[in-house]
Amino acid sequence: MCGIVGYIGPKDPVPILMDGLKRLEYRGYDSAGIAVFSGDKILTERAAGKIVNLEEKLRLNPITGSYGLGHTRWATHGRPTEENAHPHTDCRGRIVVVHNGIIENYLALKKELSAKGHAFKTETDTEVVAHLIEDFGGDLETAMSKAVKRLKGIFALAAADLDSPGRIVVARMGPPLVVGLGNGENFIASDIPAILNHTRDMVFLDDGDLAIVTRDEIRFTDFDGNAETKSPTRVTWDPIQAEKAGFKHFMQKEIYEQPRAVTDTLVGRISLDRNRVFLEELEIPEETLKSISRVVMVACGTSWHAALCGRYMIESLARVHAEVDYGSEFRYRDPRVDEKTLCVFISQSGETADTLAALREAKTRGAVTLAICNVVGSMITREADGTLYTHAGPEISVASTKAFTTQLTALNLFALYLGQVRGTMDPSTMAGPLKALTLLSGLVEKVLQQEDHIEEVARRYSHYRDFLYLGRGIQYPIALEGALKLKEISYIHAEGYPAGEMKHGPIALIDHEMPVLAVAPKDKVYEKLVSNLEEVKARDGRVIVVCNAEDEKIREVADDVFLIPECDPMLIPVLTVLPLQLFAYHIAVKRGADVDQPRNLAKSVTVE
Repeated sequence: MCGIVGYIGPKDPVPILMDGLKRLEYRGYDSAGIAVFSGDKILTERAAGKIVNLEEKLRLNPITGSYGLGHTRWATHGRPTEENAHPHTDCRGRIVVVHNGIIENYLALKKELSAKGHAFKTETDTEVVAHLIEDFGGDLETAMSKAVKRLKGIFALAAADLDSPGRIVVARMGPPLVVGLGNGENFIASDIPAILNHTRDMVFLDDGDLAIVTRDEIRFTDFDGNAETKSPTRVTWDPIQAEKAGFKHFMQKEIYEQPRAVTDTLVGRISLDRNRVFLEELEIPEETLKSISRVVMVACGTSWHAALCGRYMIESLARVHAEVDYGSEFRYRDPRVDEKTLCVFISQSGETADTLAALREAKTRGAVTLAICNVVGSMITREADGTLYTHAGPEISVASTKAFTTQLTALNLFALYLGQVRGTMDPSTMAGPLKALTLLSGLVEKVLQQEDHIEEVARRYSHYRDFLYLGRGIQYPIALEGALKLKEISYIHAEGYPAGEMKHGPIALIDHEMPVLAVAPKDKVYEKLVSNLEEVKARDGRVIVVCNAEDEKIREVADDVFLIPECDPMLIPVLTVLPLQLFAYHIAVKRGADVDQPRNLAKSVTVE
């Protein structure tokens, strides 16, 4: 959710930077800052909270210069304070850096640089980059090229140095970066809307790109310094088209925003130094969470599938009994909840009528209530005792994608936090799951790189009329979610089923006209699910498998496979759902369906 803006040219950079940061506010943030270069000085102003706080500081202490950088931050490493806000500097205060993403090896780099005498002022991973550039020395372009090759993780970086005046150097590996071309001035941003008022000629950086930006020139290289040629794109979009960022549909764009959305949901909430989860924003006292006897999760549609996965997470990590109910059914069955029950209400919009009604019913019965929601200030967040925001950003397509994966991420965070509070998870047992969370967005990126293969498979299956989706354990809800995505955007009938229940009815439907899509990562029920698929093959069924690797057993039963990397068992659903989203998307496109606005459906169901 972090935002980057940069400007170099004849105008006062401060109004341009502030305007750009405001246009990135939709991404969410907890602090903001700017740094401008004025002669032989760097003038910096930062503030915790909203941009209005930064504006007030600039009103009281105006600054100006010839070029500069601005940033809005969601905390990743380090608390959301003014001290930890970007931009960050080196020991001498001559280099400034802004950064989106996560530097996974920052602790090792920090230790190495500290041993060389570098003094750190903040808790952030970003500050390591400024010191690393300083440590390499020389001109900024060369130092940046060397520094980025030492970094592990995902990052969009922009840096400027008093010793290399009149230039900004940017690098991308994961999060988006755009360079805007002007007349005697140039711009950088993490998203098009930040600079669209100033230029429509854009160059979109690819992973592994470096750009050296001056007033009159932009040069591109790879991380090794080899020159690259890039052609600008003329952006003629209206505001809605600009939001699509060049993707054909909002759904496709939102699928590709999932690495960033997952990261944004984690920012400021975990500490690898202390192996702890920080969720003070819940506003539910720890003593209350210690006293609960069970958790009841209530949701509708895709959020209900997330809740089903959350049940496994909570029972496994926090060792508390958990159950799941539909929002539309909860209040009509005289539910048995009381002050010892934590009721968790999951909703992307926070305005779903059935879920809201269930929340109010639970409150009348004395239950402790928690909302997991994507929309700040929505009704559910205002009425629940506490809220855990997912920070997926705006989701425009009716078919939910990034809202689902961020709900899974938030539920995993909450399960760890609940275990931490209740004493079932100590720092030693938290270390592995927390490390896995920091690596998750990178694994999501890897899965999405298979889109071309998934599109080809989708083309071959786009004419079928019925699908059966199978999963076991925590993957059963993913089978349900995959089937839902296919049916709602392509209008193909699809049914999700627990694989172990296949013989209790659905097996009668299987033949060469009914493909079976199975979610089969290497987990404790893998062998059993493969046995289910052997029964499908014996009945001439066509089989698609989401799996970790094409082992001998999978090769014997699968006609097609979608591969995912290995991952923490509680986080694998975030990966296994991705091929199912792309598969449904491309089938719908092949069939000519209205992907973003499927018939009869609304983004938020605000009436019962």
